[in-house]
Amino acid sequence: MKSQFSTIAALLLLSACATNTTEEGRPDLGSFKLGHNIVVADEAQSLIVSRKVSEQELQDSLVQAIDEQFGAYEGEAFYHIAVHVGAYMLAPPGIPIIATPKSTLIIDVDVWDDAKGQKLNRKSKRFTVFEDTTTESALLGSGLSRSKLEQLDGLSDNAAEQIEDWVKAQHDSNGWFDG
Repeated sequence: MKSQFSTIAALLLLSACATNTTEEGRPDLGSFKLGHNIVVADEAQSLIVSRKVSEQELQDSLVQAIDEQFGAYEGEAFYHIAVHVGAYMLAPPGIPIIATPKSTLIIDVDVWDDAKGQKLNRKSKRFTVFEDTTTESALLGSGLSRSKLEQLDGLSDNAAEQIEDWVKAQHDSNGWFDG
């Protein structure tokens, strides 16, 4: 029993040391502070048999999710996130269990350094984002269990999380926000 406790304690200590997070549990992004959060969806293509959403709905959903994901960072330097929506597919109602398509979002992302007035990434980073599966959506499909805006907001939240993971990896490996 004592050795199991020691092993668990050691693993927890190692995992705490290995993660580079802020006091709030967010990844450490150095001097990062969100400046402009720009989402462009004017050329977004609806894939296959998607439910339709407007350009404004796409933009608003992603802007809100990125604001929520990055707004708490209080670094000393402004960085801008620019997102271009290439395509989306919001799963329509399907046939439960047999045909339950998953919603998808394809975006390209760039991060800009405000002080230098230049992009940090040479080439836009492409993300293919899928919706989370719940017990209900696994059986019925999200087209039957969620509204189109619930699907879009879920995709946007997942996109913002993926962007944060990528930005964190770039900061760790390339010192993006060492300021």
